[in-house]
Amino acid sequence: MPQNTTIAERRAALLHAGAQVSRRVISILDPEELLQQVVDIICDEFGFYYAGVFLLDETREWAILRTGRGAAGAQMVAAGHKLKVGGLSMIGVATGQRRALIALDVGEEPVHFKNPYLPLTRSEMALPLCVGDQVIGALTVQSTEEAAFTEDDITALQAMADQLAIAIHNARLYAQNRHLLAQAERRARLLAAAAQVGRDVTSILDWHALINETVDIICDAYGFYYAGVFLLDELGEWAVLRAGRGEAGARMLMAGHKLKVGGISMIGTAISQRRALIALDVGEEPVHFKNPYLPLTRSEMALPLLVGDRVIGALTVQSVEEAAFSEEDIASLQAMADQLAIALDNARLLRDLEVAHAELLRTKTFEALATATLEAIHWIGNKALPVSSSVARLRTDLAALASADPERVASMQEDLTMIEESVRLILAVQEHLIGPAREQQPRPTLVEDVVKDTVARLGLPAGLVQYTVAENTPLAIADSTQLGRACGYILQNAVEALVGAPRQEIRVEIAPTNEGRFVDIRIMDTGPGIPEAELDKLWAAFHSTKGATHAGLGLSACVQILRQIDGQITARNVPGGGALFEMLIPAFSGELPMTTLPHGRSILLVDDDDAWSRWAAATLSGAGNQVARVTEAVEPAAYDLILVDDALETADSTALVKQLTAAGAGGKLIVVASYLRVERTTALLQRGVRDVVLKPYTPAALAGLL
Repeated sequence: MPQNTTIAERRAALLHAGAQVSRRVISILDPEELLQQVVDIICDEFGFYYAGVFLLDETREWAILRTGRGAAGAQMVAAGHKLKVGGLSMIGVATGQRRALIALDVGEEPVHFKNPYLPLTRSEMALPLCVGDQVIGALTVQSTEEAAFTEDDITALQAMADQLAIAIHNARLYAQNRHLLAQAERRARLLAAAAQVGRDVTSILDWHALINETVDIICDAYGFYYAGVFLLDELGEWAVLRAGRGEAGARMLMAGHKLKVGGISMIGTAISQRRALIALDVGEEPVHFKNPYLPLTRSEMALPLLVGDRVIGALTVQSVEEAAFSEEDIASLQAMADQLAIALDNARLLRDLEVAHAELLRTKTFEALATATLEAIHWIGNKALPVSSSVARLRTDLAALASADPERVASMQEDLTMIEESVRLILAVQEHLIGPAREQQPRPTLVEDVVKDTVARLGLPAGLVQYTVAENTPLAIADSTQLGRACGYILQNAVEALVGAPRQEIRVEIAPTNEGRFVDIRIMDTGPGIPEAELDKLWAAFHSTKGATHAGLGLSACVQILRQIDGQITARNVPGGGALFEMLIPAFSGELPMTTLPHGRSILLVDDDDAWSRWAAATLSGAGNQVARVTEAVEPAAYDLILVDDALETADSTALVKQLTAAGAGGKLIVVASYLRVERTTALLQRGVRDVVLKPYTPAALAGLL
């Protein structure tokens, strides 16, 4: 203001400028925009060197600079500039005593904060910002001139400050209302999305389709970066990923991703504590699994999947934004998770019902097949037995006549040999017919173990068969004896196909397929392959490409075995030579029964270092037993129980059993086999072993041996 301006004119100019400021700021409703513009408006209208707005923090102990004029203001805001309410600063006094202050010469004022960011300030006015009886902050205006303000200026400028305080208060209320409205709209969207997810997932009855489609439905409905469904394993110790969004989910499924229940992960904690958890910034959370497959995750929510009082797993939803979830989101998202849990449980119940129905149908089919097969076996046996007896008598008689007519006797001996071969084929037909009919209860089965036991049982040369087994291969549902029979037929065919081949090798690949619904067994040889004209005839009974010495019933038996367990078998030629037989065995997807294994026992495993023995040793040791594994005879007295695998690659199980029973260990010796034969079982029991049983593949089955 010019120095010759009269006091009245100065007051009028200040009131006019204050009115201009009030009109401009009162129309700004966004708090950030208001604070950004207010200091510039004040400085421009009043011609001040600097202006800044301080607002009290939540504790009302500090006045924090929220905005300031120019570069100096920006630097102070960035530095977190704040002054103590009631402290030795004009802002502190103005907010503490609710009154305006003037410093005519800041260098002489006892109450003044020496600010290095504003070295040109010579006079200052601090005005409290009040709404009713409440102080919300203070306004500082500063000049480069000494004595730039008078007591009379307070009246005019305080009116402007009061209007500014109301504008700030209104902007805050407006922001709060917008936030509340946004929360209400978000909650409405979440509830609508939850309803959509509920409608979509409850209409899916297939368990596998449900868990795979659920993550896509959730991500699409809510706009999340990632979603995954974890279900508890049979022991309730691990949460196993069963479905995950996109490529990251597929890679984790292939890797067998699982999290420890109660461990350092949100999923593990949500399951163990049966409550939802939120991580607003996963980088700062103490309970969070750092997942390399999901590097963009910034916030996460874990929701337990509850059916009544029973927890079956958990759902993870993740966002690329920090603080994407709030405590209020839990209610709507947990409602969706509860619907998902019920849908999963209903799908499981439906699957169990279908399994029970299939089992009933299989039982009835087996009864009918067994009846018909029994009649056929009796007929074949009745016809074959007299022939065998007659051949034996004729050989005895011919031996007595050999000196009288050697040539005729030799010719007759040849005829008897042909008759004996025919009888052998009849008995082979008998075994092929009765074999597939000897169905036992399908059970969770370790396919890798069955295949390797079959190779050992056939006595194939070491190194002939090469294996590739996927790490995440689940148990299958099968009768291991029948599955071993089918594998034996195919492997024997492969061995015969290699005769005369320049490169002799059999490759076996075992892996999950069809989204984990089946265990795929692929057996490939390097032989000449199958003539194209024969491919469609392979499965017909009595059809053989190997001459009259083969009954042609092995592959037809394979078809029957696979059909009984709702599996599939196909054959084709491999490009470059060789044949490929592929069997799809239904994967086990249910919940294994809970069990408690005995502990404190000393157990000897006589077995190769294979998948089954490693699992059995780990399971028994984990229950608190002392377990040793060998492939040669040892002193048995130190052990409470001895388990001997009947199919060993590196040793003779019969010789080992003989040595152990001779040492007096028969009473605690159990022979386990994936393939049970009546004659083999009888021979082992006669040797004095305690029992011969099917090899256990679950903790409950293993506990049954102890």
